[in-house]
Amino acid sequence: MEDLYKRKLQRIKTDEVEKNSLQITSQLKSIRYRNHLQKFIIIVLVFGTTLGILTSPTIYVQENFSLAVSQPDIVTRLLGTSDLRYVSDLEIKWDDISHVLEQLLQKDEIHGVGLLNFNTTEISQWKKLVPSANHTLLQLENAEKNLTWDSLYPEWIDEEQVNEVPSCPTLPKLEVPINHLDLVAVKLPCSQTKNWMRDVPRLHLQLAVAGLVTSAKGLFPVHILFITKCFPVPNLFPCNGLAGHVGFAWLYKPNIKLATEKCQLPQGSCELAVPLGVRAQDLPVKKQREAYATILVGAQLFICGAIVAAQSIRMSGSTKDLVVLVDEKMDKYHKNGLQMAGWEVRTIKGIRNPKARKEAYNEWNYSKFRLWQLTDYDKIIFIDSDLLIRRNIDFLFTMPEITARGNHGTLFNTGVMVIEPSNCTFQLLMDHLYEFESYNGGDQGYLNEIFPWWHRMPERLNFLKNFLAYQSDEVNQKKIQLIAAEPPILYVIHYLGFYKPWMCSRDYDCNWNVGKLQEFASDDAHRIWWRAHDAMLEKLQGYCMLKARQRAQLEYDRREAEKRNYTDGHWKIVIKDPRYTNCSNLQCNKISEKMLWRWGVKD
Repeated sequence: MEDLYKRKLQRIKTDEVEKNSLQITSQLKSIRYRNHLQKFIIIVLVFGTTLGILTSPTIYVQENFSLAVSQPDIVTRLLGTSDLRYVSDLEIKWDDISHVLEQLLQKDEIHGVGLLNFNTTEISQWKKLVPSANHTLLQLENAEKNLTWDSLYPEWIDEEQVNEVPSCPTLPKLEVPINHLDLVAVKLPCSQTKNWMRDVPRLHLQLAVAGLVTSAKGLFPVHILFITKCFPVPNLFPCNGLAGHVGFAWLYKPNIKLATEKCQLPQGSCELAVPLGVRAQDLPVKKQREAYATILVGAQLFICGAIVAAQSIRMSGSTKDLVVLVDEKMDKYHKNGLQMAGWEVRTIKGIRNPKARKEAYNEWNYSKFRLWQLTDYDKIIFIDSDLLIRRNIDFLFTMPEITARGNHGTLFNTGVMVIEPSNCTFQLLMDHLYEFESYNGGDQGYLNEIFPWWHRMPERLNFLKNFLAYQSDEVNQKKIQLIAAEPPILYVIHYLGFYKPWMCSRDYDCNWNVGKLQEFASDDAHRIWWRAHDAMLEKLQGYCMLKARQRAQLEYDRREAEKRNYTDGHWKIVIKDPRYTNCSNLQCNKISEKMLWRWGVKD
């Protein structure tokens, strides 16, 4: 019995051992399978990462190459997380690059080359193109993916710092390499979609290269080569610094002093480029030729406005030159008036807006591009002729192109803007007339397409006279207070609206009498304009007389306002303006009444 028990116990143990052996064997097989699977996954990951490195702008080190890159960026690249927004799919034409660099290569002036945003194949080609040079691979940390153009160009900022101090998002900069660079080459992305010029990575690369060039050591000139389908930012890299252009290759020899000044500006309109409350004496004096300019092409009704604008500039204490551009249709009488007011009159050939209808208000407003042909001046402050200068703005001449106030969205208003005349910039404007679509059908929309990188000045330097319905009563009330303030707080009042002060009676702002124009009505702004008018010589005041048709239109609007019983009650005001009885046409009363009768208006 005891032997039987021992044999049974031994058999049980043997079975357990066999069972355990099977379990161990199974576990070992499972472990081996997992190890093989892990190895396979690692191989796939390494292969994928390698492929990504070979086909994107990345790190490449070999003989005669040095690396300018931070350690975190190496990790980012090796993990295969490069930002596709920075990648350009442009196939480089190396013959074009050889051609554009021909003179530099012949003179053996390229000993150090900095390369940014090229893939490994392209980097190898650079070594073949300039074999004797030391090539430095520049690496730029990408901008945050949630950084949009709206972040750089917000519609509104707290200029007066009531609730916050405006600040711009951070855009990473390039590290200055140890080796001297004679040439910095960068490949820019360009999607060629409607908004290609408002692309954050594209701007980032250009700002980074400009910053690198201005901070690089050495006294030797540095050239910048952009490889891109689309032209670089024209006021960051002005065309008068263009040393060569072949196909998609753009070679620049930048003015280091000017480039340094521009790199010190905010990266967008997210901060003020002109501090609020700045004075001319606070800014460095520059020896340069400067002038205020306006334009009157197909705009006879604005001659009075231009004359009063000149008066207001002189009343502000400015002694700068005044230049007005007019077309061939301007008669001698009106030219004389402009000259008496202080304007130097220059006759130009108008530029027709190719997308405007014939006889439309915007048919000739592209003539404004002629301002860039005023190359006898270094800086121009353009002002619309429906502006009034209340305080001296000469300090704006220290600012670069394009300095302006915001209009809406990411766009600027062209009513007051700083430009830098250049024949090649003028040609750039002309070359793309049919390419870009103006959001408003006029010059303002077009210029915003050409110059997306602009610099914000305070709204007080171009204060728009409008009181929009969607704005709060508090905002509109503050506008009224700013306009009426004495001594003046505002530098410039911009008289928006269909009716300008000289087109109304002097008694009140006639925009009140047209329902859809009431948002532009301000009796305070109206009185201020007429005060400047009255300070002029009587001979000049004669250029602001009413025509019979204008008077008839004003009376028509007044009677319509009376019919609608507008609650502001301006239609009740008795007109005392002497121009009503002494307008520019003989028998003014009879002509006006006859026009009203034709329009079917009964007294």
